[in-house]
Amino acid sequence: MNDTISEELKGQAVAHAEEAAQILAKVREGIGRVIFGQKDVIDQTLITLLAGGHGLLIGVPGLAKTKLVETLGTVLGLDWKRIQFTPDLMPADIIGSEVLEESGDHHRAFRFLKGPVFTQLLMADEINRASPRTQSALLQSMQERQVTVAGARYDLPHPFHVLATQNPLEQEGTYPLPEAQLDRFLLQIDIGYPDKDAERNMLMATTFGDEHAPARVCGPEALVAAQAIVRRIPVGEQVVDSILRLVRAARPEADGAPDLRDVIAWGPGPRASQAFMLAARARALIDGRLAPSTDDVVALAGPVLRHRMAINFAARAEGMTVMRVIDRLCQTLL
Repeated sequence: MNDTISEELKGQAVAHAEEAAQILAKVREGIGRVIFGQKDVIDQTLITLLAGGHGLLIGVPGLAKTKLVETLGTVLGLDWKRIQFTPDLMPADIIGSEVLEESGDHHRAFRFLKGPVFTQLLMADEINRASPRTQSALLQSMQERQVTVAGARYDLPHPFHVLATQNPLEQEGTYPLPEAQLDRFLLQIDIGYPDKDAERNMLMATTFGDEHAPARVCGPEALVAAQAIVRRIPVGEQVVDSILRLVRAARPEADGAPDLRDVIAWGPGPRASQAFMLAARARALIDGRLAPSTDDVVALAGPVLRHRMAINFAARAEGMTVMRVIDRLCQTLL
């Protein structure tokens, strides 16, 4: 009897996962009609949302970072808002502030006016153009899904995700994000230039007649359901060991790759392992698989680790980069 119930539950879980995979395929298709030549970027952004995390999109201006976030909000049916980060932006412009109001009987009281952070999908556009003080206004909301103003706690909507865009630090008017804030981003999604064919398709689609407008495919409840499925996807012992070996080897004085021990200045904490576990499951679900593999760990190594570690000055002077270190760790350990 118990075996029968167990098999029925497994069958239901598989059916729900397959249904979620079909919806996600339609979501990918809907986004692909608007965003050209960025399949990996689209997939990594969806993985971020499915894993319940936040994403940091990095690229030079003009690569459709803002358009991608807008399209995601529309296709997934999320309530979304946009904040343009500028040097004069203040924390209250993000979180909200209290105002003093006077009633008809001359009674005065403070009332909290919610800021744009109270939404399901928050687009922090060019986040590194604001000062570190303003950037840190998102720390509590990204980690705890709530904000505290004047000692009072205010819960944020569910789901709540931050997709921040960032220009390369070499450009003028940018401030580096604090390490504590970088660690709160599940993935760092690097956006490069599209290839020739994708750019040709983009030119034809955006300069003749009306542009294709994104259409809603599902609602927030479908995203929340898919997030629940991701957390129930089983992970094999080999995948867990691969994640642990890779994350622990990316720390200073680690034993994973002896020739890299003196290269790493600081490395990822346990939050990186958690991000790996969730992101690997989400990647499997997007591809229609019911369990992640070591290939998922290798594919996600860059997005999970590159913003959670740094190499020292001597290594940079010799031309070493964080991605070369990550690639070497993957080749050595996985």
